[in-house]
Amino acid sequence: MEIRVVDVAKDFGRTGALRGVSLGIKDGELIALLGPSGSGKTTLLRVIAGLEAPTAGAVFFDGVDSTGVPVQRRRIGFVFQNYALFKHMSVADNIAYGLNIRSRAERPQQAVIRKRVQELLDLVQLSDLGQRYPRQLSGGQQQRVALARALAVEPRVLLLDEPFGALDAKVRKDLRRWLRELHDRTGHTTVFVTHDQEEALELADRVAILNRGKLEQVGTPDEVYDNPATAFVMSFVGDTSSVAVECVGTNLLHDGRRFDASFAGLCQGPGRLYARPADIEIGSPTEGRLLGRVINVHRTASGRRAQVSVGSDADVVDAEVAVDMALAAGDTVGLVVIRGRVFPS
Repeated sequence: MEIRVVDVAKDFGRTGALRGVSLGIKDGELIALLGPSGSGKTTLLRVIAGLEAPTAGAVFFDGVDSTGVPVQRRRIGFVFQNYALFKHMSVADNIAYGLNIRSRAERPQQAVIRKRVQELLDLVQLSDLGQRYPRQLSGGQQQRVALARALAVEPRVLLLDEPFGALDAKVRKDLRRWLRELHDRTGHTTVFVTHDQEEALELADRVAILNRGKLEQVGTPDEVYDNPATAFVMSFVGDTSSVAVECVGTNLLHDGRRFDASFAGLCQGPGRLYARPADIEIGSPTEGRLLGRVINVHRTASGRRAQVSVGSDADVVDAEVAVDMALAAGDTVGLVVIRGRVFPS
């Protein structure tokens, strides 16, 4: 199913949770709503689901204005962070719940429901656990049950609100891979909310990044990482450092010193230069480099990294350090920015 969100705003009292958000979601697409706490991503998901009515704007399902359609008639599969399973029901009964509560005219026969439940148990790789209760399952298994329950009602769209937020890192990673495989098999239009950038970049076909109720950028994981549209996107997606600069014509100045940068000229006047640790080289303090003092050198999962205090504003920059480089706290160094972006400050 295709979804279009058009100029949606949502106010809670005097607080604007969403401010003129427009977003198109393609049929069969898996899209992530990414942003920090309070950015409006969960509110947008709830507006799409019909759990919240927008203050302004409209939501279209397959070209039909569905803004006023109640949640019960939208055929939405919703998965919450806390699973929301019924503790007194078996796994099989939890999955069957949405089918069993349908009106008599719409409710399938019990034999059909049992077959559908077993198919879903097989799909989520819990084939032999139908008679267990939620308390007898791990967190990852409970989340799979919640997904199976959402799929049982044959939804037109699947909505997931921080589905892996309550799980530990290893289980999250395993479930991310599993969810992507599940989506590729079922083909449901899927929208999921997360504040975890790694999760969004790994799982989604496209990522919609929100900040303070506004949509900052929508694009593929490569697009939002390699070509961020705003300073917020650059700083939020991936590890990023920034320093205060002055743009004068095609020259870039830091503390009054000019340094070579092919990315200069993106602003006029005060700005900030953003770069990722892998795009900053550490060398000797020579002309044309950012001058700084090493604060510390520490180990990361992928290598070594230094924190360097740069300039009179004492901006702190993270840079990758070669394994064979001798570097210690207090050393004066020069930084060469290989790739970066300048945004007005």
